[in-house]
Amino acid sequence: MRDMNILVVGSGGREHALVWKLSQSTKVGKVFCAPGNGGTTNNVAIDASDFERLADFAHKNNCFTVVGPEEPLAKGITDTFLSKGLNIFGVSKAAARAESSKIWAKQFMKRYEIPTAKFETFDDATAAVEYVKKRGGPLVVKADGLAAGKGVILCVTENDALNAIDDTIRQKKFGSSGERIVIEDLLVGEEASYIAIVDTKARKHVALASSQDHKAIFDGDKGPNTGGMGAYSPAPVITEELEERIQTDIITKFIEGMRSENVEFRGTLYLGLMIANEEPKVLEFNVRFGDPELQPIVVRMQSDLFEYLDACASSRLAEMENMKWSNQAAVCVVMASEGYPGQYQKGKVIKGIEETSRIRNTVVFHAGTTRQGPNLITSGGRVLGVTALGDTIPNAINEAYRAVGLIHWEGEYHRTDIGRKALKHLHVAKENV
Repeated sequence: MRDMNILVVGSGGREHALVWKLSQSTKVGKVFCAPGNGGTTNNVAIDASDFERLADFAHKNNCFTVVGPEEPLAKGITDTFLSKGLNIFGVSKAAARAESSKIWAKQFMKRYEIPTAKFETFDDATAAVEYVKKRGGPLVVKADGLAAGKGVILCVTENDALNAIDDTIRQKKFGSSGERIVIEDLLVGEEASYIAIVDTKARKHVALASSQDHKAIFDGDKGPNTGGMGAYSPAPVITEELEERIQTDIITKFIEGMRSENVEFRGTLYLGLMIANEEPKVLEFNVRFGDPELQPIVVRMQSDLFEYLDACASSRLAEMENMKWSNQAAVCVVMASEGYPGQYQKGKVIKGIEETSRIRNTVVFHAGTTRQGPNLITSGGRVLGVTALGDTIPNAINEAYRAVGLIHWEGEYHRTDIGRKALKHLHVAKENV
C-alpha cells in the first residue's frame, strides 16, 4: 500500500537521483522535491533553508523527508523535524560536524586512530605561513567550514600553499568558512568514494556500492576543484580486501568514536578516501550522499532505497541485510556551464535531452536546470549528470558519452576522460574507449 509520501530537500543532481530512485519503491506514494529543478516533478517552492515551512509541508502531506545537501543538515534541519515528531532521514546538527568542520573531523580522526594525513590547524595567517615555510610542500589547505566542495586547495609548491592561505584567511575567498584552516600533507595515490548508511545506536552500517569522483575541472585531473565533474561505479581500486579494511579500520572506528562522544549518528557517512599502496586513508568525512557519485550508484541499485532510509531513521537498520546490486557498471558525465567553478552565465536553452531516450539504460539527471515556458534552461554551474549503464566500465563510458553528444547549449563544457582511470585496473587499453 502506497501510503507514505516523500519530501526530498534540495535542488541538485543528487536530489533528482533520490527522487528517481525513491519513486520506484512500492511502499511510496508521491515524491515531492523542495525546491527541485527542471528535471524533478512535484516541485515545492520552499527553499531548503526554510525549515519551518518544510516541516509544515511534510506534516500536512504525510511525508517522510530525505535531506540531500549538507548545508541544511549542518544548520539543524533534522533536529527541527524531530522536535516536531516528523520522520526524517539525515544526521543531527551535532553529527553533521563531521562535515561542517574539517578541524573537528581531523581531530576526531586523530582521537580514534582513523588513518588520515598528518595535519595542523590554524586561525592565524602568520602562524600558518610560518608552518608552511618550515614544513615545505606539497600540502593541502582546507577551509574549515562548508564551501560547496571547493574549499580544498591542492598545493604542489610552498608558494602555492602561501597563496592558498592568503586567499582563504586574509582574502576570505570562502567567507566565514575560511576563518580557520587545516593544513595537511598531500597524499599521493588514487581517490575513491565509499558511502554507507550508518546507525550508531544499532552499531550497524549498510554499505553502498563503491564509486569514484572526478573533482578537478579539466581532463587529467588538472585545474581547480569542483563539486564533481563525473563519477563511476563500481570503483575497481576498491578490492574486496580493501573494502574489509575500510569497514574495520574506518567505519567501525567512526561508529565507536561517535558513541564514545555521545553523538547519535543516523544517516549517511560518505568517506572521501585516498588509496596509496593498498592503504586507505580518509581525506574527508561527508554526512550526505555524494554528488555526482549517487547518480551511477542508484542506477546500479536493485534494492528499495526507501526501506533502508526508513529503517535507519527509525533505528531499525540492524534488521536490514546488505543491498543488492547490478553486475553492470555505471558512468555519470557532468555537463557544466562554461566558466564553472568560477563565474558562468545562466539562462542558456538546453536542447537534445529527449533524443537520449533512444540510448538504452541511460538516465539524464538534472542539477542546474529550470523551466522557462516551453524551454529548459541552465541555472547553475553543474547542469546535467548524464548516466549510463553498461556491461563493463568501457561500455558504460561509451554509452554515457554517446548521450552527452546529443545534448547541447551555448557554452556547454564537460570532461572527456570520465571513467578512464578505472581502465588500468581492468587491464583495458585506453585507446579502445
